[in-house]
Amino acid sequence: MAKELNNLTIAEASKGLKKGSFSAVDLTESCLSAIDKKETEIGAFLEVFKEDSLNQAKKIDQLLAEKKKLPSLAGIPLAIKDNILIKGYRCSAASRILENYVASYDATVIDRLKKEEAVFLGKTNLDEFAMGSSTENSAFHLTRNPHDLEKVPGGSSGGSAAAVAAGEALGSLGSDTGGSVRQPAAFCGLVGLKPTYGAVSRYGLIAFASSLDQIGPLTKTTEDSLIIFKAISGQDDKDATSRPGRFNKKLNIDNLKIGVPSQCFQEGVSKEMIKWTEQSMNRFKELGARVVSVDLPSLMFALPAYYVIAPAEASTNLARYDGLRYGTREKANSLKESYTCTKSAGFGPEVKRRIMLGTYTLSSGHYEAYYQKAQKTRQLIRLDFEKVFQKVDIILTPTTPTPAFSIGEKIDDPVSMYLSDLLTTSANLAGLPAVSIPVGKEGSCPIGMQLIGAPFSEEFILSAGHYLETPL
Repeated sequence: MAKELNNLTIAEASKGLKKGSFSAVDLTESCLSAIDKKETEIGAFLEVFKEDSLNQAKKIDQLLAEKKKLPSLAGIPLAIKDNILIKGYRCSAASRILENYVASYDATVIDRLKKEEAVFLGKTNLDEFAMGSSTENSAFHLTRNPHDLEKVPGGSSGGSAAAVAAGEALGSLGSDTGGSVRQPAAFCGLVGLKPTYGAVSRYGLIAFASSLDQIGPLTKTTEDSLIIFKAISGQDDKDATSRPGRFNKKLNIDNLKIGVPSQCFQEGVSKEMIKWTEQSMNRFKELGARVVSVDLPSLMFALPAYYVIAPAEASTNLARYDGLRYGTREKANSLKESYTCTKSAGFGPEVKRRIMLGTYTLSSGHYEAYYQKAQKTRQLIRLDFEKVFQKVDIILTPTTPTPAFSIGEKIDDPVSMYLSDLLTTSANLAGLPAVSIPVGKEGSCPIGMQLIGAPFSEEFILSAGHYLETPL
């Protein structure tokens, strides 16, 4: 074959399996071989399920031999971010405090992928508790960008992105709270989808900020992204925030209206990203779409609002990690000392920083000044998007304000790191679907463009993204 099996797309691999061009074991072994060759320098995985993945692949081959009709993800090797629970396997969220925690149940997305007969290769690295934009905050090791080993892969789903970009998996799952699927997808040259809030169940996802978190796929193409999204989406009785959604509008490129917010060209967005935005606008125009400038005045307040709301929710969610019920527990002479020692030793610097920020903004005397104002700003952001979607079908922005930055460049400057989320947090605050599409390269660094759609328009924005994507 022209491609190594591990470099196939999910759609290509599924067709090949059903035709008998290769076996599920061949496909899985190809990915495991890439892991053996590349993991030392990339560090995408925290744990590899070598024996179990091969056993699952053998099961698929048996079903194929029996001429069973199989779903599109049957036999497809996938990587899973290590804040999503798989029963019987460790799930650490890249934190020392959960270093030895073994999941006692499956996340809903895992249950649905198991029904699809997908093969799980292992758990991928992330910023601790999904808090970060570079995967440098993992308690265990660094992950590098496969396109340039001196660059970060993005975060917090950096391991999931790096695994797919390096050919170590055909697709992966990540989680997106403020850009944590889309930003690493952009840095690693992948398609990264953040679904509508509620489109995918959060049951079994270790919570960071519950009103913002969403699980989404990282893949090589928009076609693959839609395959995984259809498999994992849908209402779930175990998640009260999940809901069925319907967006019936079909894409017609000749009638497509794309809005580009003037705020995308604000200070902080690099010249390279502005250039690629203009190129993407021109590509859509050449295809017959209409591209217009729109105004999202509240967009400039999205990042500060996010960095009030997300830490506030995190401080509440992470209060449960006390060492008494699960996770690491430090020896101490009293209950209070046990709490203090356990959390001091178990949480890393970035997690501690966000817990303190969140606790402060929720405290008496500061709640109205910070948290309440941030929630009001969130509502203004939602209203601004609603107004714009009365005029256009899709919003186009750069995914990130700059191409991938160097390892160590921002780790000691939290504010600079937080600015990496400048263009992605608004979709989380408004609960909208958004996707990062690879459109080219700037030197060694892939460039991603973001398409934001109306609620439950995942298929619509992926179809539009297909016209932009340049597989790397």
